[in-house]
Amino acid sequence: MSANILGERFVAMSFGESHGKCIGIVVDGCPAGLQLDESDIQPLLDLRKPGQSTITTQRNEDDRVEIMSGVFNGFTTGAPICMIIWNKDSDSRPYDLIKTIPRPSHSDYPAIVKYGGFADYRGSGRFSGRLTATLVIAGAISQKLLKHSMGIETIAYTIQIGKIRAREIPLETAKTNRYTNDVRCPDYETAQKMKSAILSSKHDGDSLGGIIECVSVGLPVGFGEPIFGSLESDLSKAIFSIPAVKAVEFGSGFDGSKRRGSENNDLYIKRDGKIITKTNNSGGILGGLSTGMPIIIRIGFKPAASISKTQHTVDVLTGSEVDLKVPGRHDPCVVPRAPPVVESVVSMVLADHAIRGGFIQPVLKK
Repeated sequence: MSANILGERFVAMSFGESHGKCIGIVVDGCPAGLQLDESDIQPLLDLRKPGQSTITTQRNEDDRVEIMSGVFNGFTTGAPICMIIWNKDSDSRPYDLIKTIPRPSHSDYPAIVKYGGFADYRGSGRFSGRLTATLVIAGAISQKLLKHSMGIETIAYTIQIGKIRAREIPLETAKTNRYTNDVRCPDYETAQKMKSAILSSKHDGDSLGGIIECVSVGLPVGFGEPIFGSLESDLSKAIFSIPAVKAVEFGSGFDGSKRRGSENNDLYIKRDGKIITKTNNSGGILGGLSTGMPIIIRIGFKPAASISKTQHTVDVLTGSEVDLKVPGRHDPCVVPRAPPVVESVVSMVLADHAIRGGFIQPVLKK
């Protein structure tokens, strides 16, 4: 299977480059009968687009999605859904100047070696964070499908920027408040400190990383296909496909590895005639299968690699060691734009497993 394709039954194929004519995605496997138009997709896409604040790149893109196929009379037909966004504000000149000089901690060097210099280097081409817009397009469809068919919702928000960590926030508060500030942290007081830290780093010509927490609720028991199609396996693969992601943990994660079993085990209890667990250290997944408890994932993003500080590198054409100050427009921290991307990727995987497991039928009821 092509590396540009995600999923088995709810399948998404991304296409385009950062500075090409357009970017887009084809979604195949969405059941017929889902009410859908651009207005169902655009709000989530607007939360990801550049130029929204002083802590994001100032590339000016409208990111208006156009549905090209697969929707008729306002409903999905069961055919592939092709959607595109036109690139309107790309500036390739800075990249022409450094096309043989790999930027530290970017994909430039391995891409030059792997593709023999034929890869599109403008704005990082296929490796660019710009391509996450295509994931959001598909994610908006999967979110609506899951909510409409099964009542499943996925909520992502910032919990850490650099060394600044948010307080624990109730899920309903996080759901309501996560998009009310520039850093997408539901803890408003901490959000202001996070923003200040990003601006300080930007002023120094540097960048910061951080952590996104993602919670999915409303799942039944039994999403997942052991062994290599486990829910954790597929979610991890999809999340690691988001540029700048370097760590993923479920439930108690690394903290759980420090505990005894008696401290980390989730004991079963009965509430309102339903079997649940008293705690959720497993993060809603056991043996690769959903337990019916909320799926809890934390995702670590590295500091943005493009910084204005002078750094050491090598010109692959001449072999000379050189100093480089990366040109162009870049995010001083990618985390504030990541929550809608994380929500989208997680929802795509959940939609795929919902269809694979027979929880959603090929034609939706009117």
